[in-house]
Amino acid sequence: MKDQNDISKDTMWKATVSCDSVYDGIFFYAVKTTGIFCRPSCKSKVPNVDNVSFFSNVAEAQKAGYRPCKRCRPDLESKSYDPFQSIIEDTKKVIKNNYCQKMPLNEVALKVGVSRFHLNRIFKNRTGYTPHMYLEEIRIKKAKELLLMTKLNSTEIGYQIGYQSISSFYNAFKRSTGLSPSQFQANHVETEIY
Repeated sequence: MKDQNDISKDTMWKATVSCDSVYDGIFFYAVKTTGIFCRPSCKSKVPNVDNVSFFSNVAEAQKAGYRPCKRCRPDLESKSYDPFQSIIEDTKKVIKNNYCQKMPLNEVALKVGVSRFHLNRIFKNRTGYTPHMYLEEIRIKKAKELLLMTKLNSTEIGYQIGYQSISSFYNAFKRSTGLSPSQFQANHVETEIY
């Protein structure tokens, strides 16, 4: 396996400009004007070549006074870092922790640090559904639990799980289960009796 000393500065620069992940873990580059160091695969803006220094490991870059990039996370042990995975995980966490509140996509995107458009696209590409669909799935799952475990009626449950109108709750529930909340509750109560 190559190490940073076997690679020319020209090759490292080309790998940096092309965001070549093949060189991740072999060298790191730092930008003097920002004080940040990155993996070669980092998708950040291409720096001015005169402001770039190369290092063979994280400790060298940190000793030189650079801090790790928050986008490509060169300080993590893994050879490569998938920033999209952390965006997906953070989005799911935000939705799970706030499902009962009104949550426009731009607010979720702001909390995870990307644009609304970017979040929607990444989330759908990686999971197969949009953040809104994921939110609906979480809410309906919670509604099912409340219908079976509490004495709350459908209207109370709809508002409790974050729907702004009861018709929205009923439509989402029916879309997900094929039943109205009361039909779902009746079917499960009957099954438990028999």
